[in-house]
Amino acid sequence: EDEAALTAAEEGLRRLDDALTTARAVLADRRAGLAAHLATPAPAEDEAALAVRAGETETACEDARRRCAEQRARLEHDARQRARGDDLAARIDAQRARCDLWAGLNDVIGSANGDKFRRFAQSLTLDRLLMLANRHLEDLAARYVLQRSPGGELDLQVIDREMGDEVRGVGSLSGGERFLVSLALALGLASMSGDRALVESLFIDEGFGALDADSLDVALSALEALQATGRKVGVISHVQALVDRIGVQIRVSKAGGGRSLVETVVA
Repeated sequence: EDEAALTAAEEGLRRLDDALTTARAVLADRRAGLAAHLATPAPAEDEAALAVRAGETETACEDARRRCAEQRARLEHDARQRARGDDLAARIDAQRARCDLWAGLNDVIGSANGDKFRRFAQSLTLDRLLMLANRHLEDLAARYVLQRSPGGELDLQVIDREMGDEVRGVGSLSGGERFLVSLALALGLASMSGDRALVESLFIDEGFGALDADSLDVALSALEALQATGRKVGVISHVQALVDRIGVQIRVSKAGGGRSLVETVVA
């Protein structure tokens, strides 16, 4: 053999040695695996039983996938229903607001003879009257403030500022205090006006005799201020202080025999 053939033979021997080494390593690994397998106890079920169990498990998996698909469809349906529910909730809120409005009107008007609505309308008018009356009462007797009684729709009560804002009934007022409160209410009525109507005349019969000199002066000043706005103010009284303050008077004097004398006097 020549040198080239010998070199090729040596290369072949080396490859065979490498293959042998690899084969021995693989063989050792296989033997170890075989030993481990032989050391593992054999299954309690045979191949046929395991095949049946495998089929059952596959069927259970199919059932689980089917139930999963059904649940996913239910979730999607629930999401659509919730979206519709949100829209319905908004519509329900709008309808509830309208219902509350009509229920409130029904609660106010809801009587066959209209008494409830009449009292409601009167209470609104009374609120405005009290607001105007309290403005005049601030000038006449700043000690008192008129307000509606919580228990009655048209009942009144008085707050006494000088008694720690004590709430008093109007029946607890003295004669002079009651007259000032009544005068404030009368002035409030005179101040109430509409688009086409205006209370232009105010006539007061007596009550001035219950006032002290300071209160009488305050009351007359308020009446004079009201007259200065263009309204007509008439006072019926026997108090001499009024005679001195009123410029135009209608005097009624006894003439005897059941007759009276009426004359107009301009002071």
